[in-house]
Amino acid sequence: MFTYLKQKAENLFPGYFALVMATGALSIGLELLGYHFIAKSLLVVNVVAYLTLWMLTLIRLVRYFTKLKDDLMSHENGPGFFTLVAGTCVFGSQLIVVGGESQIALALWILAILLWCVIMYTFFTSVTVRKDKPGLVEGINGAWLIAAVATQSVSILGTLLSTHIQTEPEIILFFTLCMYFLGCMLYLNIITLIFYRFTFLKLDFSALTPPYWINMGAVAITTLAGSTLILHAEFSSLVVEITPFIKGFTLFFWTTGTWWIPLLFILTIWRHVYHRFPLTYDHQLWGMAFPLAMYTTSTYQLSKALDFPFLMIIPHAMVYIAIVAWLVIFVGLLYHLYQDLTNHFKLS
Repeated sequence: MFTYLKQKAENLFPGYFALVMATGALSIGLELLGYHFIAKSLLVVNVVAYLTLWMLTLIRLVRYFTKLKDDLMSHENGPGFFTLVAGTCVFGSQLIVVGGESQIALALWILAILLWCVIMYTFFTSVTVRKDKPGLVEGINGAWLIAAVATQSVSILGTLLSTHIQTEPEIILFFTLCMYFLGCMLYLNIITLIFYRFTFLKLDFSALTPPYWINMGAVAITTLAGSTLILHAEFSSLVVEITPFIKGFTLFFWTTGTWWIPLLFILTIWRHVYHRFPLTYDHQLWGMAFPLAMYTTSTYQLSKALDFPFLMIIPHAMVYIAIVAWLVIFVGLLYHLYQDLTNHFKLS
């Protein structure tokens, strides 16, 4: 069994923590909508997923450090490491909202900030100074936006924690406000390159991988970060002062995310129906499940932050799409693991 775990760790997809992100976002959305039993069940699933992925990551760090380093410094694979940050923060937020646990969430927040610093500056330094760089077609994809997702996830968890720990909330909210704006900057910079690639460079249907759904997921989590700040504005005089701006900016990002959804569904149909690209389990599919769940959760919180009850119709409908997507991909994961284990023990 340990041999099997070593094999999985050696070739672990850096972005696999998107599984934790998707499960956590869906669980939080279900909790807010009143589906408490399902939300708590997904919390149990996420505890197992988070610990398992960290075990494999630590094995890879110790035994296959060279491969891990090469992935982190790669234009193609490096952005996936930001899921460690986002997954940790979404899991922490899930513990607060669904589990009512803030102390473990605080430890996860501190861990996430450390991971954010290491991954953010290692990745962007390495892709900046390297001599041989890929072209835009080969070098960028939707996964790059997870840098913005990770930044916003740090903001959200910190804002949720601001009223749970024995520290001046104003200081924490100043930090989370800055992270919110930094995440906005990263999204606007990176999406410009992705949109240029979409519209002016050749995009083969096989290259339209599920992480492009992060185009929408990144603005969905930005909406959630802004809405969470607005809902905690009373604990910071600065946030109170600029709340009108945050409301407008957050609505701008929610509108952008809403605009992306039909286009991404059309492009998915173009890939799998028109071009008949096989639809089989792929670890990158969690990059599609996360945005759908996050859009549900963020719209719910936006409705509360702006005091627009009519928006509630969207999360109440969207949650079913998010559940179906998560279930289909999760069943695919279980079947994939079953086949993988069966083949491994046959060869052994």
